[in-house]
Amino acid sequence: MRLDIITIFPDYFAPLDISLLGKARRRGLIEVHVHDLRQWTHDRHRTVDDTPYGGGPGMVMKPDPWGEALDTIAPPPTTPDAVPERSQQPPSPDAGEPAAQTGSAEAEPGAVPYGEQPPPGTGASAAQAGSAAAKSGAVPSGEQPSSDAGASAEQAGSSMAEGGAVSGREERPFSLEGDESAGRVRASAAVAGPVPRLIVPTPSGRPFTQEMAVELAAEPWLIFACGRYEGIDARVVEEARTRMRVDEVSIGDYVLAGGEAAVLVIVEAVGRLVPGVLGNAESVADDSFAPGAMQTLLEGPVYTKPPVWRDRAVPEVLLSGNHGAIARWRRDQALRRTVANRPDLAASLDPGRLDERDRQVLAEAGLPTGGEPVAD
Repeated sequence: MRLDIITIFPDYFAPLDISLLGKARRRGLIEVHVHDLRQWTHDRHRTVDDTPYGGGPGMVMKPDPWGEALDTIAPPPTTPDAVPERSQQPPSPDAGEPAAQTGSAEAEPGAVPYGEQPPPGTGASAAQAGSAAAKSGAVPSGEQPSSDAGASAEQAGSSMAEGGAVSGREERPFSLEGDESAGRVRASAAVAGPVPRLIVPTPSGRPFTQEMAVELAAEPWLIFACGRYEGIDARVVEEARTRMRVDEVSIGDYVLAGGEAAVLVIVEAVGRLVPGVLGNAESVADDSFAPGAMQTLLEGPVYTKPPVWRDRAVPEVLLSGNHGAIARWRRDQALRRTVANRPDLAASLDPGRLDERDRQVLAEAGLPTGGEPVAD
């Protein structure tokens, strides 16, 4: 799976270099490429927002940088300078990609693979001289990242160098290929083949659920657009829908300062479902909301050693070795917890899929099988 994330704060995604997702990246199960939106601006201040038409508070993200970013990462199918079909695996470190080695203008602006940092002064040079070479966030093969890259970028007002997170671990190479004739550059993975799916976090989107996470985990290529301020100019989504599937997604009924935190949530939920990421794939079946027996149910309590802790004992049934009784106990606990914490989910349970014991537990918890809560 390939993930492209467009943001004005690349450093926000440093957590993707650790834990399960970091391991998955190093094993080649997931590719993550973070792009600084400001690299597609053309003024000295690298402006990405402007006042809203019709008046009102706040600022709106301009369509031009977003349009150029999406065109670069996922060129429209009608683009005359089509590139060869993407390979299943990225090139090896010694493949000799000129752009990756030289950091020339052929390198895609703003793409920072994790485990690498932009070269010294990248952000400052780009802001001061508008140099396309300096805008490239890729570190040439064999070079060492600069320890003060973030500081240089901050002084120049560059979000680009803010982002290079940076474990220093050995990473899969990020190959770049240019296209001078079209006056545009692109990542080598953004080529003919799989059509990406664009995810735009927004409070006005449809709710993100485990079911959606399962659906997205089957996609070969996802692009995430991290909005800020009052949001992204609506024409960006309208235009993107003409060439790819677009989902406006909400992770909850609350408002964040930007889409970055929401993207981290979605990537974590989706990434763990990619085959091979979890050590034991069967553990997914017992997740809350998982398709099957746990659909619309919350997972019940879990326990580990010691059997007694501070005078509190593990339920005896879990120590019995009776797998049938254990499974029944866990389902009972899931039903009770769902009624207590998410009565909306409990009310949506399909009565036709409930056995006699399920109905008894729900009634005891205050929700009869008809779906209407018991009156106080």
